[in-house]
Amino acid sequence: MRKWIAGVLLVIGAALMMTACSKGEGKEKGELKKVVLDYAYYSPTSLALKEFGWAEDAFKEQGIEVEWVLSHGSNKALEFLNSKSVDFGSTAGAAALIAKSNGSPIESVYIYSKPEWTALVATGDSKITSIEQLKGKKVAATLGTDPYIFLLRSLQEVGLSSKDLEIVNLQHSDGANALLTGQVEAWAGLDPHMAKVEVDSGAELFLRDHEKNTYGTLNVRSDFAEQHPEVVETVIEVYEKARKWVIENPDEAADILAKEAEMPLEVAQKSLERNDFSDPIPGSKQIESLTAAGEVLQSENVINGNVDVAKIVEELINDQYSKKVIQ
Repeated sequence: MRKWIAGVLLVIGAALMMTACSKGEGKEKGELKKVVLDYAYYSPTSLALKEFGWAEDAFKEQGIEVEWVLSHGSNKALEFLNSKSVDFGSTAGAAALIAKSNGSPIESVYIYSKPEWTALVATGDSKITSIEQLKGKKVAATLGTDPYIFLLRSLQEVGLSSKDLEIVNLQHSDGANALLTGQVEAWAGLDPHMAKVEVDSGAELFLRDHEKNTYGTLNVRSDFAEQHPEVVETVIEVYEKARKWVIENPDEAADILAKEAEMPLEVAQKSLERNDFSDPIPGSKQIESLTAAGEVLQSENVINGNVDVAKIVEELINDQYSKKVIQ
């Protein structure tokens, strides 16, 4: 009898604990007071969203404040995600893959653009016209970003690797300055900085390949998505509003980019033209692109050799929120 009573009490205790936990989780979900979004000059969609306050409008009724943080590159957006300084971060898909392979608990839930935002750049008077000529040269690139990955993939195609040249790790804008001041002989560029040196200084994009540019992905921390799935859906809804607006209003979108990044309108227009905003739902295209990029990164030991790239890519690309929201 005592054993039976003890068993009943144990079950009741467990049930009470589960109820308490459930209430605690509910309270935690209900206590969300602020959502932190990043914006980036390489994501015109985020700039339009910030400009018009559509996220603020959507969350106002829920009593949730919106905070914006500027990401200067994918590496910075990922740093912010890992430190929980932002809830959503804008990156290149391959940069998110590197972070995921290193244990970063993130998911790519939305495609803000398919850009041709990177190429290999030399000054207008440079004699460099091919990837092979970079052997033994100094090349600026931001480690862990799409331009860096573009450089690695391009080198591998001609039988070279990162060991055949000196990669100088500089943030994107600093890489542009290093190229123009002669500190490096080439730069793995990123728009809009790349468009700026084209227009202002006559720099040449001596190697371009749209298909090597991985997609622009909006990433969320996995724990945040699990606790607040409805917030993820709302963010995608407002991103969709901004994406459609950018497609319908390219001139105004270029104006916003020029103002935010403090650049000439011609530069903003050139940068914006190199973005395809037509396919926002992550899926098989991104999986194929990232798997190819991951294999190159693994061969360069950027991604550990024992990592299952295909598995990591599948875990990274999460289409459930976009499919639910986007008609």
